[in-house]
Amino acid sequence: MTDNPTWVLRSTLTSPFGRKVRMAMLVLGLEKRIRLVPAETLNEADTLRTQNPLGKMPCLLLEDGTALYDSRVIIEFLQEQAGTERLLPKSGLARYKALTRAALADGTCEAGLLMVYEGRFREPGTYSERWLAHQRGKVMRGLAAFEAAPPDPAPTDIVAIGLSCALGYLDWRKPVDWRGAYPRVADWLAAFAVAEPAFNATKAPGA
Repeated sequence: MTDNPTWVLRSTLTSPFGRKVRMAMLVLGLEKRIRLVPAETLNEADTLRTQNPLGKMPCLLLEDGTALYDSRVIIEFLQEQAGTERLLPKSGLARYKALTRAALADGTCEAGLLMVYEGRFREPGTYSERWLAHQRGKVMRGLAAFEAAPPDPAPTDIVAIGLSCALGYLDWRKPVDWRGAYPRVADWLAAFAVAEPAFNATKAPGA
């Protein structure tokens, strides 16, 4: 494994989706291949907008300039580079079940993110309570599904990475109060944080 980074990750230390990629890097032993270059999604001059036309992070830049996005695509690429199926089965129904659960975790996280953005980008008194309730419902239904069937906390896979980053974001930004309503999910996160060092290693500063 080279000590010279050959890929560039456009993200921030606060992005929950960037955190997913950083966790995968550590779990797969690829952290020395990647150099983190912060992105500013609101800055029209940031090259992120040419690397990913959506202007969203994370975005992984390869040696030849190829840009890969979003986080699930990047994680699949990293797994292939590591030559393993540790994070996601390569084929069969198990693969699609894992991808579906990972999509549920990502959707839960995105809904929480949109709730935070409602308060961040609108002036006080102009928040849409209907929009907030719509996103809150997504978060709560997503967590209810995981409450009914929490992942195994021992293996670190694409589902565990996505769910732990979603929960970490909800704990940090607090768009909803979820822990009392979903004790099995809270217990799962506590067990996962002990089992997987990459979870605490990738926390946002101040989180």
